[in-house]
Amino acid sequence: MAESSPVINLAITGASGAQYALRLLQCLVANNCRVNVMVSRAAQVVIATETEFRLPGSPPAMAEAFSGYAGAKAGQVQVFGREDWFSPPASGSGEKAPLVICPCSTGTLSALATGASNNLIERAGDVALKERRKLILVLRETPYSEVHLENMLKLTRMGAVIMPASPGFYHKPDSVDDLVDFMVARILDHLGLPQTLVPRWGEKAEG
Repeated sequence: MAESSPVINLAITGASGAQYALRLLQCLVANNCRVNVMVSRAAQVVIATETEFRLPGSPPAMAEAFSGYAGAKAGQVQVFGREDWFSPPASGSGEKAPLVICPCSTGTLSALATGASNNLIERAGDVALKERRKLILVLRETPYSEVHLENMLKLTRMGAVIMPASPGFYHKPDSVDDLVDFMVARILDHLGLPQTLVPRWGEKAEG
């Protein structure tokens, strides 16, 4: 991939909503982004439970599987292991890339709010916060406890964007895919990437 291609760090944790992550990956690839993917152990279980997509165990095999799923070019999608401390997302001196955690578990939310760095996803979030980089947390939980709400407020004050997976209905969705696309479109908007998944408020749908 060309060095000028945007770089996006995408972390997938064990909250329900694997479909959001997979669809987002497809759209990032379609936007010619280079995508650094991190996957928690719980996320592997959730992906297998909620989708037909089967994810192998090793990072190189995962990269191949994700690339095939998203139609990526060679090298466009990289996957880093849970303790790959030499990967770009692990350091502030690495590539300056936004981080999207989608879906984001409340456990990951808590870790970020308290500065934990027990694995690469938590470290990548810590780096995004300390370097003042774009950090989007797509939470999927209901209802929220007081602890969850306090952690969300704390991270919002640090500069993170809290974006619960709460799709709208004003675009008159006909399917679950339409609801997934609503959230992915909002993420792409916040990343400054073009999207035609859902018309913006006040616009008419194409076709």
